[in-house]
Amino acid sequence: MAIQYLKKAAKTSATGEDETRRIVAEMLAEIEAGGEETARAYGEKLDGWTGDIVVGPEAIAAAAAKVPAQLKDDLKFAYDRVRGFAEKQKQSIQEFETELSPGLWAGQKLIPMAAAGCYVPGGRYAHVASAIMSIATAKVAGVENVVACSAPHKGHGGIHPAILYTMDLCGADHILALGGVQGIAAMAFGLFTGHKANILVGPGNRFVAEAKRMLFGRVGIDLFAGPTEILVIADGAADPKIVAFDLVGQAEHGPDSPAWLVTTSQKLAEDTMALMPGLIAALPDVQRTAAEAAWRDYGEVVLCDTDEEAASVSDDYAPEHLEVQAANLDWYVDRLKNYGSLFVGEETTVAFGDKCSGTNHILPTKGAGHYTGGLSVHKFIKVVTTQRATRDANRDVAAVTARVSRLEGMEGHARTGDVRLEKYFPDESFTLAP
Repeated sequence: MAIQYLKKAAKTSATGEDETRRIVAEMLAEIEAGGEETARAYGEKLDGWTGDIVVGPEAIAAAAAKVPAQLKDDLKFAYDRVRGFAEKQKQSIQEFETELSPGLWAGQKLIPMAAAGCYVPGGRYAHVASAIMSIATAKVAGVENVVACSAPHKGHGGIHPAILYTMDLCGADHILALGGVQGIAAMAFGLFTGHKANILVGPGNRFVAEAKRMLFGRVGIDLFAGPTEILVIADGAADPKIVAFDLVGQAEHGPDSPAWLVTTSQKLAEDTMALMPGLIAALPDVQRTAAEAAWRDYGEVVLCDTDEEAASVSDDYAPEHLEVQAANLDWYVDRLKNYGSLFVGEETTVAFGDKCSGTNHILPTKGAGHYTGGLSVHKFIKVVTTQRATRDANRDVAAVTARVSRLEGMEGHARTGDVRLEKYFPDESFTLAP
């Protein structure tokens, strides 16, 4: 395989992790010990917020009045598609019961979680779409108590009005004006609402991601997440302008957001790289600063000889967002295995999925696409199993259980089969040793 790195990243997703873990561990311990007052104190210290933590109906109504009609229509457009996709996902899995052998019945039940915590970023950008992706999906799943939180700002008088309006539109049952680790902790520990989250979902900065990671086990999480990623597979038929715009579009997320190009065309690679500095320079100040650092430190361009090499490289990266802009689209769709969400052809792009087209934008990063997909309605539903059996079915099942248990050295298990055979078939003899 002749794979060349025309541009290699100077940093990796692990850069700076140790310090992040130390800070988050201290904060979580303090908030768990100190409760609501400590969470409130962190909110004041980090966000400068001294107002109400629990957002009431008056604040929600005031926020709605500030949202322009066109934006409300756009949010409804996105909500309808995300909700519709989630409904189809829910329909794809069903409860059932089946007879595995005469008299032995087994099945599965679908039980929504009682409470979910949905984190909505509200720092550098007002991520209204993240509210839709998490809250609407949880409600379609049937979660009874959806607690949402986002960072408040003095300039907005609390949570950004559009975020707050969207949270309410999507059906959040409780809304907290808390961001960062303190918001995650409040939802996990049931502060301010009395509802401890069974699962924590939603994107955030490295501190939010680390807080979720540390709490995993005590609560479920959507996935182990890091900074957002994009990988574009392109060949000589691709438009370098489209490719470059899509790479820049994700790089603006933050200074540690990887943007990767894998291509079978050296000309496409060179043309795209030549366009990147100008497109980044044309962004507004905040976005330009983020994109410059992201492309400089985390951007990569990989040149491959064949489509198979390009697909293999992409599968090794397991990118969060994967775009394919190539002549052989159907081949790539069939071949590619590891990614969070796939965007096929130049007519679609990551931003469509991020904002409104219907698929969920809370996706695996840092290689997690090797073993999981992104947030779906299924993440909020427990798939549990049931079993029932007739007495006649015990003739085989209890005897096999006893023999297998004794082979494993688990005599107590074996005797639970023995006792049923003795009760149900007192006149029969069974071989109960392996």
